[in-house]
Amino acid sequence: MPDLFALTKAHDVRGLVPGQLTPGVSRALGLSFAHVVVRPGGHEQMVLGRDMRASSPELAEAFAGGVSAGGVDVLDIGECATDQLYFASGKYRSPGAMVTASHNPASYNGIKLCRSDAVPLALGSGLTEVRDLAQWLLDRGEVHGGALAASRPGARRRQDTLPDYAAYLHSLVDLENLRPLRIVVDAGNGMAGLTAPAVLGAIGSGCEMVGLHLTLDGSFPHHEANPLDPSTLVDLQQAVLREGADLGLAFDGDADRCFVVDERARPVTASAVTALVAAREIDKERARGVPATDITIVHNATCSRSVPQLVRRLGARPVRTRVGHSYVKEAMAEHDAVFGGEHSGHYYFRDFWRADTGMLAALHVLAALGGSAEPVTMSELARPFDPYVQSGEMNFTVADVPDVIQRVRQWAEAADPHVAIDTDDGLGLVSVAGQAGFWSLSLRASNTEPLLRLNVEAADAQTMDEIRDHVCSLITAAEAGCPRARSGPQAG
Repeated sequence: MPDLFALTKAHDVRGLVPGQLTPGVSRALGLSFAHVVVRPGGHEQMVLGRDMRASSPELAEAFAGGVSAGGVDVLDIGECATDQLYFASGKYRSPGAMVTASHNPASYNGIKLCRSDAVPLALGSGLTEVRDLAQWLLDRGEVHGGALAASRPGARRRQDTLPDYAAYLHSLVDLENLRPLRIVVDAGNGMAGLTAPAVLGAIGSGCEMVGLHLTLDGSFPHHEANPLDPSTLVDLQQAVLREGADLGLAFDGDADRCFVVDERARPVTASAVTALVAAREIDKERARGVPATDITIVHNATCSRSVPQLVRRLGARPVRTRVGHSYVKEAMAEHDAVFGGEHSGHYYFRDFWRADTGMLAALHVLAALGGSAEPVTMSELARPFDPYVQSGEMNFTVADVPDVIQRVRQWAEAADPHVAIDTDDGLGLVSVAGQAGFWSLSLRASNTEPLLRLNVEAADAQTMDEIRDHVCSLITAAEAGCPRARSGPQAG
């Protein structure tokens, strides 16, 4: 019997196909979604999208069957990026479901769910109830409806949303009068192969997009669509140098995350991009007459300290959240934030229903680079937003997470009397001795994988190396398991 408790993560459903996530499970989730979210919300329709994985059409078809059995109409937008699904949820004021496993390998698939206007479902905010009813249906063998079958099955129609999605993104960023830019985009055979030509390839102003791995192929024949892993950036980095490009952009499988490589083929941290876009959004709000003190920017627990420092310097208010899109979106709504960013490459915009869209963040980067009064390179543009030396994320397989976190905390309290401690999301440490000796770290369990994630930053390389190496030694000495070190930010 399928176990939805094992499949349901903090923010979505995800598992191996066909071993864990089957058409029957997908149909049960669709029927449950209709009864728990769509109909109680007063909606007669939901929006359904899917990525390019080989298993996605069958899983999407099964989910649609469950929704229809629950008496709800299905607006099927076909293959799309996750942020394109969010766009459709907002445009049509309908709950939505996206069949995707994001950056996971080809053997995985999953389903992301949202309420109308792209409001997320997570454990504690609706996903638990969807999971529990679906499990009940599976246990009783009633995935085809049973007692929950509606007297009138829902209808199904198809809609191409790509042109409207691209036009809407263009309406949110001033792309007039950009200097010509040469942009390399690596879609990794993911959904950016569909959306990047429609959005980035239509900028004009002499800008040219050079595409890599744009063919949609869920087997990922060239490399995984996971720019979180530095090895997947090699093709992009080589192409940027070969083409003499101004920058490179990499997207994950469902194209909701964007990563930037500068003209020297060096990764630009997502924290630097967050700070850059935050500055632009603050300027835009102030130009509308909004006082800086009324402008809020959200950042997650693993973002560089440079992000809140920049926001305060510009007179606006930073708000820190736990890692994960539902937490960021919740904070965005609570504080009416204009923008939010995560160190994992998720970027959230109030003008985009507070949802995450890497493509819109990419447009902001291009507008900043190509629209500057004095031409600058991408590395020059990013430098002021990235003042600290960062370790990149390191991932450890650890059996006893609380014990390891406690050991690191005890070391920090004994070693540095100036350390500030935050336990809202794992363990956050900040040395407050002063700018010269500044360092910080985040140590937290992943929301999506059985890993402990470590990020360290400092004012100088020597301090960063010392803190990173000592904490790594504490982790590996306390627990079996070798670190899986990666130099780039990771998800969830």
